[in-house]
Amino acid sequence: MDRIDEVHVSEPGLVVVDIAALDEETAGAVMSRLDDLWATSGIGRVRRVAGEPGVRARLYADIRRPG
Repeated sequence: MDRIDEVHVSEPGLVVVDIAALDEETAGAVMSRLDDLWATSGIGRVRRVAGEPGVRARLYADIRRPG
């Protein structure tokens, strides 16, 4: 994963969520559900990391605002 930029956690209520899942469908479902709950960066890119099981994704959210 890329380095977390300071702007993404610059104030209370802003979070970065790293997701690890078995497959793309599961990761997408998690991102979709979080998008329903909060204002998020949306369903992002899902990627595989060589030598690691499953897939990875990252989501940025503002938990102060509803989705």
